[in-house]
Amino acid sequence: MCLRPKKRSRFRFAVGTLYFCIKRYRQWFFSRSVFARNFDTNPGNYPCTIFHHRTPLYRRLRNADMWLQQNKVINLRLAVAKLNCLALRPGETFSFWRLLGKPTKRKGYVEGMVLYEGRVVPGIGGGLCQLSNLIYWMTLHTPLTVVERWRHNYDVFPDVDRTQPFGSGATVVFNYIDLQIRNDTEQTFYLRLWLTDTHLCGEWRSDRPISYTYQVYEKEHLITHEPWGYMRHNRIHRRILDSRQTIIADEMVAENHAIMMYPPMLNTAKNESSSI
Repeated sequence: MCLRPKKRSRFRFAVGTLYFCIKRYRQWFFSRSVFARNFDTNPGNYPCTIFHHRTPLYRRLRNADMWLQQNKVINLRLAVAKLNCLALRPGETFSFWRLLGKPTKRKGYVEGMVLYEGRVVPGIGGGLCQLSNLIYWMTLHTPLTVVERWRHNYDVFPDVDRTQPFGSGATVVFNYIDLQIRNDTEQTFYLRLWLTDTHLCGEWRSDRPISYTYQVYEKEHLITHEPWGYMRHNRIHRRILDSRQTIIADEMVAENHAIMMYPPMLNTAKNESSSI
């Protein structure tokens, strides 16, 4: 795989990117969606924790220098400061990029980890997918509606210490590959984000409890050997349980297909595996 596309391909990519960026701006400013933009610095207004999660800031990755991960943490701190304390009111839509804006050097973003054609390369604002992954995973455990989510084309991490099913994240690229979440409920949800020395942490809170709990798991997990490498496939499902822990619904959330960046392990091929 070549990191530098041919001039013609590079031109077509630039034109295509510009087209989709303009299309996104039109959606932001001319659609009927009401985009969230209100922040509340008093978490006490939202005493009910709906779901919380954390992910490690540093991982052992093949062919990835540690300074890229250190810079990723710098980028995450800047992004967390922009999204923390968001109040998502009934009828409003959360847009990752509309709130965050374009990550640039002028804003303090540095070169972090960017996945390009299956390789980790430096890029301004790199590493922000860890934040979109976290928000998406937490959202799957709430009654909020995911209206836009893009899957990763590569399975980046090995299965050692994996706690979530493959394909349970959401990739983002400014501004046309976005993560959007709509609040179709009658209560306000509150996004809290922070970093410790070792983890990126977050939680969805609300002004009152919800009636259901959620279990996210994978089905139809399959690894195939293709001419270009190993491919991983699965479907992400979600069980909805009532207060008595009775399953009242079981719905498919997403279908995933990705090229594996690590050789498959024999113990990964499971028909169904819970993330809980």
